[in-house]
Amino acid sequence: MPIAPNSYSRTRKRLLAAAASLAIAGAIGFGAVTTGTAPVLAEAVRVEAPQVPGFADVVERVSPAVVSVKVKAKIEPAADDGSDQSDGPDGMNNLPDNPQLRQFFKQFRGFGDQNGQFGNRRFNRRDHNNDQPRPVAQGSGFFISDDGYLVTNNHVVEEGSAFTVVMNDGKELDAKLIGTDPRTDLAVLKVDGVGKFTYVDFADDSKVRVGDWVVAVGNPFGLGGTVTAGIVSARGRDIGAGPYDDFIQIDASVNRGNSGGPTFNLNGQVVGINTAIFSPSGGSVGIAFDIPASTAKQVVQDLMKSGSVQRGWLGVEIQPVTSDIAESLGLKSQNGALVSSAQDGGPGKKAGITAGDVITQVEGKDVASPKELARLIGAYSPGKSVDVTVWRDGKSETIKVDLGTLPSTDKQASADPQQPAAPAKPAALADLGLTVTKSENGKGLVVTDVDPDSDAADRGIQPGDVITSVNSTEVNGTEDVAKAMADAVKSGRKAVLMQITRDDSNRFVALPVAKG
Repeated sequence: MPIAPNSYSRTRKRLLAAAASLAIAGAIGFGAVTTGTAPVLAEAVRVEAPQVPGFADVVERVSPAVVSVKVKAKIEPAADDGSDQSDGPDGMNNLPDNPQLRQFFKQFRGFGDQNGQFGNRRFNRRDHNNDQPRPVAQGSGFFISDDGYLVTNNHVVEEGSAFTVVMNDGKELDAKLIGTDPRTDLAVLKVDGVGKFTYVDFADDSKVRVGDWVVAVGNPFGLGGTVTAGIVSARGRDIGAGPYDDFIQIDASVNRGNSGGPTFNLNGQVVGINTAIFSPSGGSVGIAFDIPASTAKQVVQDLMKSGSVQRGWLGVEIQPVTSDIAESLGLKSQNGALVSSAQDGGPGKKAGITAGDVITQVEGKDVASPKELARLIGAYSPGKSVDVTVWRDGKSETIKVDLGTLPSTDKQASADPQQPAAPAKPAALADLGLTVTKSENGKGLVVTDVDPDSDAADRGIQPGDVITSVNSTEVNGTEDVAKAMADAVKSGRKAVLMQITRDDSNRFVALPVAKG
């Protein structure tokens, strides 16, 4: 279609004006177009976020103080069907006296190896020197002094006879065992080396709060120095590992080989020692337990001084105070430790502590639980005279006890032999859901049947248990139980406290009583 003259003129003018503009721009250096240039791209995304403090400074300072601990032990070789110990030098003493058979085995064992090496392997014979210690365990540890004392777990070193410490820079040094404390799972090693070692100090763990950042450093799976971080998840954990359980729980990743390694606060101080993990799978699930620094510090000092830990001993068996037990004894709270028995010849019994007493204080310090009592008594030296406050017969009483030395193993109290008495006929204690009969020695009532729907069954009383006392009153017949129950009702109590003997051990059970 032809363009009208006026339109053509206008179009031509516009093109000339655009060309002139480009020429001017090129002359002054703006907007010049060069053949082959790349297009201009936008800048990469960048976010200006608040910077979270890291752990690098802490790790850099403390890592030289953390080591890997390798443990070796002498292991007696195991015999295969007795052959290694009785076969003689050629391993054929047990073969039948047949020259052809013996010749066949000689040829078979030496086939393809003139020195008999392959034959020895086939018959499980060992070429190495069995007198040399062999690796049995590995863990972690950390220096606590510049002259080479270091801390680790007892379970890391308990089977060892030779110990090697691997430094952060890979250098290996021999170490000797100074002492162990199985009750707290702690051990101290000593490295003799040239120069001074980088060491760390214990923190005041009473200031550690749930939610604080922590850093764990150790040797998981033998990988060498490894760092993980997390927070304090809980305090005062009792995992049933021992009488002094008071673990700090953390969620930093801790695995096999971390045992004995330190957990640091952000000041580079040790708040705990990695000791155990909760792990259904065997790997880290974010639940690890540390020995508190306060416990470790005292134990380590004793081990460095004498190679062992001497603890005070009260000589009583104790159990928790439940709400029912507190109600039956007239206590206002569940604090304290109920004495289930006082061991013959023990310091407690000599001083006058008896079964049924509730220990509420030691040297004026409140006893919150049996674990707390064990820690308080264990902190004193043997021979120390302490004031023990007990709740007895509805009132407090203070008894002075000269502590003994905690035995290495628990002593079992032996019962005095008694002449058997004629068995009595069973009697029913319907209100308690129990059927009982007099014991053969005439002391206590033997439980012969328990109503499965009763409070007694709910509290674990079983046939065969022996009721020896009710509310600290000796029981020899059902009338003694009935009287104790009536007295409890008159005094406004809702339960009676029964002392139960089972398998030579005592415990107390509180049973509610009906008000008729």
